[in-house]
Amino acid sequence: MMNRMGIIGAMIEEIELLEQSLAEKKTTEKAGTTFLEGTLHGLPVVVTKCGVGKVNAAMSTQILIDTFEVSAILFTGVAGAVDPRLGIGDIVISEDCMQHDMDVTALGFERGVIPFQEESVFKADRQLADLAYEKGKAVCQSPVWRGRILSGDQFIADKEQGRQLHAQLGGMCTEMEGAAVAQVCSLNKRPFVIIRSMSDRADGSAHENFAEFTKLASRHSFEMSAAIVQALAESENASHVSRTVE
Repeated sequence: MMNRMGIIGAMIEEIELLEQSLAEKKTTEKAGTTFLEGTLHGLPVVVTKCGVGKVNAAMSTQILIDTFEVSAILFTGVAGAVDPRLGIGDIVISEDCMQHDMDVTALGFERGVIPFQEESVFKADRQLADLAYEKGKAVCQSPVWRGRILSGDQFIADKEQGRQLHAQLGGMCTEMEGAAVAQVCSLNKRPFVIIRSMSDRADGSAHENFAEFTKLASRHSFEMSAAIVQALAESENASHVSRTVE
């Protein structure tokens, strides 16, 4: 049962439309980060701007779980496309997530593998991923894909580097937070899904189009997130009615 959902974005552009849409708002500051509690379509949510990078994302995720006791987490925002099939504005729903900058190959580990840990590839919750895909197809005009999202504390701006990330690790897009959220959720046994809208092609052209396409991508992220929350709220209400009737 969905009690409360945590929604994270790295930048204000990625969550400001969500924040504006919340009712019954309450703000909490913790570890230098603002957490905004409220309701969206009647469902309790906590929205936060975690800041850029894996450490910020991991910290905010753990706070959402420990302090706000969220039952699931949705990360929304922009990314750079490394799969050549993707265009600007396309949306990728996480099948799984992996850290592309985890590199201990010098000690015999494959790239992306976290040494001495059981998991290095973190699978998104199937139900949330299915719902995200369904709602993405319904509310967005841009193509919606499902696949692997790569994360690293690097802004990829080299075409050859992007090609290698796709060829070697099977990533569709690259960003700087999703796999950290995924790892923390996995360790805490919390369902998650990462939704990324393409703002650039990770090929060095981002300086020309990043600001413009971030606005488009953020709009897509908001529309999808709101649609997902609405569907979960309707499901929650239906379950409540069913339990009441019984």
